[in-house]
Amino acid sequence: MILAHNLGFPRMGDKRELKWALENYWKGQLSQEELIKVGQDLQNLHWQRQKNAGLDLIPVGDFSWYDHVLDMSVLLGVIPPRFGHPGGGVDLDTYFRMARGRSVHGTEAAACEMTKWFNTNYHYIVPEFQDHQDFSISSNMLFEKVVAAQKLDVPVKPVILGPLSFLWLGKAKGEDFDKFSLLDKLLPVYGQVLERLKSQGVEWVQIDEPILVLDLPNDWKTGFEKAYAQLANSGLKILLATYFGALGDNTQLACRLPTEGLHIDLTSAPAQITKVLDELPAYKVLSVGIVDGRNIWRNDLEANLKTLEYIKERLGDRLWVAPSCSLLHSPADLGLEFKLDGELKSWLAFATQKTKEVATLKRALTEGKQTVAHDLQASTAAQQSRRQSTRTHQAKVRERVAGVNDKLTQRQSSYADRAKAQKEALNLPPYPTTTIGSFPQTANIRKARQEFKKNIISEAEYDMHMKEEIKKAIVEQEKYGLDVLVHGEAERNDMVEYFGEQLDGFAFTQYGWVQSYGSRCVKPPIIYGDIARPNPMTVDWIKYAQSLTSKWVKGMLTGPVTILQWSFVRDDQPRADTCLQIALAIRDEVVDLEKAGIKVIQIDEPAFREGLPLRKADWNEYLDWAVRCFQISAAGVEDSTQIHTHMCYSEFNDIIASIAAMDADVITIETSRSDGELLQAFATFNYPNEVGPGVYDIHSPNVPTSEQIVSLMRKAARYVPSERLWVNPDCGLKTRGWEEVEAALCTMVEAAKTLRT
Repeated sequence: MILAHNLGFPRMGDKRELKWALENYWKGQLSQEELIKVGQDLQNLHWQRQKNAGLDLIPVGDFSWYDHVLDMSVLLGVIPPRFGHPGGGVDLDTYFRMARGRSVHGTEAAACEMTKWFNTNYHYIVPEFQDHQDFSISSNMLFEKVVAAQKLDVPVKPVILGPLSFLWLGKAKGEDFDKFSLLDKLLPVYGQVLERLKSQGVEWVQIDEPILVLDLPNDWKTGFEKAYAQLANSGLKILLATYFGALGDNTQLACRLPTEGLHIDLTSAPAQITKVLDELPAYKVLSVGIVDGRNIWRNDLEANLKTLEYIKERLGDRLWVAPSCSLLHSPADLGLEFKLDGELKSWLAFATQKTKEVATLKRALTEGKQTVAHDLQASTAAQQSRRQSTRTHQAKVRERVAGVNDKLTQRQSSYADRAKAQKEALNLPPYPTTTIGSFPQTANIRKARQEFKKNIISEAEYDMHMKEEIKKAIVEQEKYGLDVLVHGEAERNDMVEYFGEQLDGFAFTQYGWVQSYGSRCVKPPIIYGDIARPNPMTVDWIKYAQSLTSKWVKGMLTGPVTILQWSFVRDDQPRADTCLQIALAIRDEVVDLEKAGIKVIQIDEPAFREGLPLRKADWNEYLDWAVRCFQISAAGVEDSTQIHTHMCYSEFNDIIASIAAMDADVITIETSRSDGELLQAFATFNYPNEVGPGVYDIHSPNVPTSEQIVSLMRKAARYVPSERLWVNPDCGLKTRGWEEVEAALCTMVEAAKTLRT
């Protein structure tokens, strides 16, 4: 029977209800019982919403208090020794200590590493494996959710991360060993999980194995055959879910594994359907991810229905319809957006609408197009409106892009010559200290921003409030003894949204929130048209900050690749073309900052690696245009102007040559949470420019000691000459409080003084 189903739903709530509950719980302002009640209410709401949309199977286990990979670590008993877990069930405080380094109760401990989930802006908590690692069911959360869903008469489909992907995404800690060797010990526990689910009356279970779209070593491919031969004995029907790319050379492997179903992503890799249909056994269900789970454009129902009808001719009732991946990466509900203009809103679909699109496609296949004629007409009208709209193109932008040449990518001199000019112009001490850009976004800042948006205060009053916050940031940094200051970014709501609001071609939502990590959410802008910068965006704020101090103040900008990656991007032209438009706009801002007397300018690119295709064969094309766009944004200044860039939680060891080709004078990176592992990239590659290893983990409330910072910097000096090292946190400080920021930055300055002597 043809079914409509979903792979996962956003967790945070329409208005980030889970975020506020989590943060109040961590502050001790909400009890654990109250927190659990918020979570249960959200789960129930999300299940009911998907049921109302007409889905035949609904995911259970996709809701998480922090991260679904961390949930698997806890389910399987993978608790690092430093958390002192005695065995047995893992409580919520241990769970949050693993994620944050601290919870309401319990001693502080170094938080587990966090990194990007494949090529998305979602961050997962990295599992840590010991060479003597044991596994055992250590949490009942998944099973309790199944019971709760069944009581509400939800058609349950539990979702878990598969054993091979779980191992792949983790790291071996302690003694050197191959984490793949743990598979034999891991599989029996997965079997026990499936047995418990079967005892609860579950028929289908979704096992996510996204690493099947990657380049896999042969032993891991063999591991898949071994693993699923064992798991096939559970008596459950297994839907093996893949997403974010094509199966490629793993197609035959994925199709032939002994599972009852296979899910593929046709939005990111539509061409794979022919090969998959040829390889799929006659007994197996194919779940087709045809509604884009990662972007917000309305589905072209007529076009995709043709694709599904072709697949149905081959498979008959062995066809399921679904989003491409979990809707975790989409905002919750377009219905809340009352300020978007009608034309643009008609082009969009958020998670709630996407579940209805899935159900509509299934109805068209099973009951006939006439039963959904109104939906098909509305979809076609939206597609035509978007294609014919004049708001998506600007002739001047197109002309400027056409005139781009290699000269725009090149600084005036090599780094060696620029370094001499910058040393003379800036006169900084050894191991110069700085921060990444933002300072705490306090309640007063948020209050002033909201009052300005609601016209309670005037623009002049708002500017006055922001200048007071900027002045405070400068005064505090001078007190701490930092060498290169920042203005603190009080006026910025978000590092991408702030710029998008001042560029042509962007639109914004009220409630288009997407989870980035834990309780942290972002509200990506929508790039619907050609991009241009009508006016300077940051110059006045940075000039004001510089007027308050004799020390250098960095101009702070978000880079073109990151603005691209952290927006919902138009899909009617290549992403490279859109990125180039952004690069030219940022170049104009860089040149204006230099004209205003700003000698240090940071162009953040934390999403640079995130945009990397999952298959190495596709890397060069992306890296060529991504590097080129950064170069264009940065290359319009004099030698004596120092260009910084920042990359956090982006393991770029394998693309270090491309990072060097960006030719930033200084790059700041994350090294604190990963204990300096990223420094290994500099061990085998002679990185020519300056580096700031992040020595303060800003995603944890823990404050580092001076000894820890000195130790990490001395480790960095093994790979990068000390005269080319900076001392800085690993990311911006907007989510932290002033008290812990002061303690951490004073410690950081103290460590720098120790290093200088």
